[in-house]
Amino acid sequence: NPYAGLVSRLRAAWLSGKTRPMEYRVARLEALGRFLDEKKQDILEATASDMGKPPFEAEFSEILLCKNELHETLNNLSDWMKDEHVDRNLVTQLDSAFIRKDPYGVVLIIAAWNYPIHLLLVPLIGAIAAGNCVVFKPSEVAKNTERLVAEMLSCYLDNDCFAVVTAGVQETTRLLENKFDYIFYTGTPSVGKIVMAAAAKHLTPVMLELGGKNPCYVSDTCDVQNVARRVAWGRFFNAGQTCIAPDYVLCSVEMQEKLLPALRKAITDFYGPNPQESPDFSRIVGDKHFQRVQTLLHSGRVVIGGQTDEEERYIAPTVLVDLQPSDPVMQEEIFGPILPIVIVANVDEAIDFINSRERPLVVYAFSSDDKVVNQVLERTSSGGFCGNDTLMHVTLTSLPFGGIGNSGLGMYHGRFTFDTFTHHRGCLRRSMGREALNALRYPPYSQQKLGIVRAASEVKRKGACTLL
Repeated sequence: NPYAGLVSRLRAAWLSGKTRPMEYRVARLEALGRFLDEKKQDILEATASDMGKPPFEAEFSEILLCKNELHETLNNLSDWMKDEHVDRNLVTQLDSAFIRKDPYGVVLIIAAWNYPIHLLLVPLIGAIAAGNCVVFKPSEVAKNTERLVAEMLSCYLDNDCFAVVTAGVQETTRLLENKFDYIFYTGTPSVGKIVMAAAAKHLTPVMLELGGKNPCYVSDTCDVQNVARRVAWGRFFNAGQTCIAPDYVLCSVEMQEKLLPALRKAITDFYGPNPQESPDFSRIVGDKHFQRVQTLLHSGRVVIGGQTDEEERYIAPTVLVDLQPSDPVMQEEIFGPILPIVIVANVDEAIDFINSRERPLVVYAFSSDDKVVNQVLERTSSGGFCGNDTLMHVTLTSLPFGGIGNSGLGMYHGRFTFDTFTHHRGCLRRSMGREALNALRYPPYSQQKLGIVRAASEVKRKGACTLL
């Protein structure tokens, strides 16, 4: 296997204990901070070349949010690493019981192309903080950013413990044949299944951050202009190439009539009369992705946008109506600047529609009535939830981010990333003496011994008592 030597080298480094001391982890994390500071312009230029990402969106999503994760980790790492002492029963009162935060070992991170720095660095921050050695693979689809990571990021890291691999599908398949101690994958459910199957051969645990069709319910009682601006921003940010973008709107016929002019105004306010000329609107990342998204424009009826330019890989911010649930645009994650509107009679019908499909990465609900928002929250299941806005839940390092079912497995961000890359090792340390206290558990057994052992070891319901 072409990567066997690389993995063996990192495993030897991990077994040496080099990555375990807090000082080592902090130094590597601070180096990532220098990379973000010193290569900021390179990052902006690479993401602009790959998908026309506006500097505002790139700095916000690729740099600021990464720095937030980094600072949250550096501020709290000493506390996160500490042994966590736990309750003891009567038998172990004189002993030490604790959870040790052990690194997994040699871990693999496979990043996605849509936020090529963020989706690589955020898991990498947690993996380093937890004391692991890391093989990380940037996406080959975002070619300029992949080159930047391969050529520049490795200069900031210890190459004995951290290795970047540039690879396409065939090479990544060979990479996955190696035994890793944890695999973190961001991408599609179909590839997620391949990664999970490869991991299963070594019984390797995985974190899968996948996608899905994120529903956005808009009730009849809401501020239509505010809804339109927040939904348009979430849908068309990065030209819709966001795993947590609202994928489709569910609303009544009456709300659709109000929402369409409001969406048209929001799009014009954001990107001008011709979004193709706006410096604030991205492009589709590649020709194959452009053709796939362009095909989805044939579903339903275009009421806003619909213009395309294959040479520029431009697809205008588009709104579709008159859709059937069986239309192609409703059968796959759009991952482009298209917003379908599906008509439902009321919130109950919207919830039934959501629950009849695979569980999404996030559910959105807009209403001036808190009861309606809570109803959607309580009666649906998804990786995350955001009421009366889009995307913003992902900006909080205090919230876990991840999917459920078809949209993923596991969670990260902030403390949750550290925990994802950490084995929580249950430990009990006892004295070599006091053997007389152990005599009750040894044969020959008796009912009297059992009664005393039960009284000393059992967990009682509150308010209950035990008679010896």
